[in-house]
Amino acid sequence: MDQYITFIGNHLLLFAALLVIVGMLVMSFFGDSLRGFKAASPAEATHLINREDAIVVDVREDNEFRSGHIVNAMHVPLGYFRDRIQKLEKYKDKPIIVGCRSGHRSGQACAMLKKAGFEKVYNLRGGVMAWQSDNLPLSKD
Repeated sequence: MDQYITFIGNHLLLFAALLVIVGMLVMSFFGDSLRGFKAASPAEATHLINREDAIVVDVREDNEFRSGHIVNAMHVPLGYFRDRIQKLEKYKDKPIIVGCRSGHRSGQACAMLKKAGFEKVYNLRGGVMAWQSDNLPLSKD
C-alpha cells in the first residue's frame, strides 16, 4: 500500500489524468441515467414508437431537418426548445424520444424535459446518424 502512495506522490500528474479518464468513462456509461433520462438505440426507439405510441422530437436546425427526419417527428430546434417546451405538455404521459444528428444536442433537450417534469424521456443514442446506419426510413416532407 505504501508503494501506491509513493507512486502517486511521485507521479501526481499521471494519477490526475487517470482519475479524469475514469470519470469520463463513468459519465459515458452512466451519464444519461445520472441526468434522469434513458438512452434508446434506434431499435428500442422503433419499439417505443410502435408499441407505446412514443412521440419523436427532432432538435436539429431547419436545414438538417429538411434533409431527412424520422417519420412523424416534431421539429423543435434546440435554440427554441426552452420557449416551445409547452407544445409538448399534451404528450407528458407518453414516452418522448429526442433526437439530433449524433445524440449530443438531444441530451440537452432531454435534460430540459426532465426538469419540466416529463417522466418518460429517451435520448436517441447516436441520433439520426445511427438511425440511418440501421437502414431505418427517413422522411423529407
